[in-house]
Amino acid sequence: MTQTIKRMNPPSLPDATAIGYSQISIVETGKLAFVSGQVALPADGSPVPENLREQAAIVAENAGAALQALGAEATDIAMARCYVTDLTPERLDEVFPPILDFFNGAKPSLTGIGVAALAAPEFQVELELTVSLQNKN
Repeated sequence: MTQTIKRMNPPSLPDATAIGYSQISIVETGKLAFVSGQVALPADGSPVPENLREQAAIVAENAGAALQALGAEATDIAMARCYVTDLTPERLDEVFPPILDFFNGAKPSLTGIGVAALAAPEFQVELELTVSLQNKN
């Protein structure tokens, strides 16, 4: 598979690769998919867990299902936005391990955004994606 996204971490910006993302992602003109924010709503209908890290794991699982439906992989993610309620460094430390595991070393551009609330009171984390489908059917 040809890589359609060029990743950049110029020396004039902080080195984001050590953290697990890229400062800049360049996508050649082509087909893009915009994946709606995925929350910790289990596909099997089970209750949303209260634990933030468990929620992040379900979010990553749901995002993976969306990629699979697109015939895409983590390397095709150009941009990810991660929304976290009541964002603190400690809460970010809970959210990012499952999300970075989901990226599987791809290092897309990533923005973490603290919010007061998400779509339902039980949701604490949400992940939306912009995915390049340039070499996909």
